[in-house]
Amino acid sequence: MDTDIDNLFKDKVLGHPAGLFVLFFTEMWERFSFYGMRALLVLFLTTSLTGDNPGWAWSKEQALSLLGTYALMVYLTPIVGGYLADKHLGYRKAVVIGALLMTLGHASMAFETPMFLYIG
Repeated sequence: MDTDIDNLFKDKVLGHPAGLFVLFFTEMWERFSFYGMRALLVLFLTTSLTGDNPGWAWSKEQALSLLGTYALMVYLTPIVGGYLADKHLGYRKAVVIGALLMTLGHASMAFETPMFLYIG
C-alpha cells in the first residue's frame, strides 16, 4: 500500500530523502527570521525618537519583556500547529499555513504602529 509518505521517502535528492530539503529550508528561514527579529526588535524599541530613527524609546525592561513574549510564542505555537497537523490539517497544509502566518506576522511588524507590532 503506497501512501504519500512512502512516496516522499522513495524520491532521493543527492542521496537524501526529498522531504529533507523541504524540512531544511523551512527550518533555515524560520531561524533566520527569529534571530533577525531578536536582534532588531529590542534595538528598535529602546532607541529614542530623534532624527530619522523611528525608535519608540521604551525602557529596556519593557522591550525585553516583549521579546520574551515573542520568544514564548515562537516556541509554543509549534505545539498547537503540531496538534492541528496531526488531528485536522495534515502536515503539508500545516507547514504552508505556518509559513504564511509567520510571513504575515513578520510583515506586520515592519509597519511602525503599535497595533501592527502586537498583531505580528
